[in-house]
Amino acid sequence: MDIIKHNLAIDFMSKRRYAMVVSCLLVTIAIASMVTRSFNFGIDFTGGTLIEVGYPQSVDLGDVRAVLVDGGYTDAQAQHFGTSRDVLVRIAPREGVGNARLSEEVLGALRKGDPGVEMRRVEFVGPQVGEELTEQGGLAMIYALIGILIYIVVRFNFRFAPGAVIALVHDVLIVMGIFSIWQFEFDLTVLAALLAVIGYSLNDTIVVFDRIRENFRKMRKGTPQEIINTSINQTLSRTLMTSLTTLVVLMSLFVFGGEVIHSFSIALILGVLVGTYSSIYVASTAALMLGISKADLMPVKKEGAGQEEIVP
Repeated sequence: MDIIKHNLAIDFMSKRRYAMVVSCLLVTIAIASMVTRSFNFGIDFTGGTLIEVGYPQSVDLGDVRAVLVDGGYTDAQAQHFGTSRDVLVRIAPREGVGNARLSEEVLGALRKGDPGVEMRRVEFVGPQVGEELTEQGGLAMIYALIGILIYIVVRFNFRFAPGAVIALVHDVLIVMGIFSIWQFEFDLTVLAALLAVIGYSLNDTIVVFDRIRENFRKMRKGTPQEIINTSINQTLSRTLMTSLTTLVVLMSLFVFGGEVIHSFSIALILGVLVGTYSSIYVASTAALMLGISKADLMPVKKEGAGQEEIVP
């Protein structure tokens, strides 16, 4: 048929069992790491003190960190904020030391390296706020997945819905697992990135599902596996172009955006890579395993359709 004549003919589904083994292994490792190692939570979740200071001239973050370590703040995190003269310092809570006192001590330590340092602002995040953010963030992802499940059932078919949700859970777990294994900082920007990953991966999956539904209706011959392979090949160029252009932007953010959005850009880069893979091998494979067929996707004929209208 003309619709598939000039398309690729990669047999993706023949490798689905190997992909399932890889996915199960990655998800198992991710869950094991999250259980045993947890996350390197940022101040948004753990609570602590955030101090913004200004230098009279550009300052190297390595020098700032060295001054903080010399002052006894080995767990302090420093990053540029806005310009190379503005520095944001994050300090975990210290038992017996008040917020105001801690900020003054940190400012004093920084002024030993440069007397011209000025305090811009001080913010304190309590541990209770961190617990609420963790709970609300988890609920946000659960509600998103439930909404997606309902949407896929309504738009496509109930056999598609589990695959879409499994693919999204697969993507989120793997990204979170990598953050746990390598102990990248997990803060609110990473949580926002995970929700963005859900949206990106869902969009990619819907494009594939839409073509699968179209081909089930148009192709008179072919097994479900062959039709799914054809659909993936037809959407492959679109998928790769979208992923590559998105990755170019995210890599630019990672390289030039500064340390403040490193974790955010890393989460999105991982999400794009895993989401592209899952839309092919997780969502489509799940639909195939659930027995999707031509009969499930053919439009329902209305009663009386095709009968000639009787004119009185």
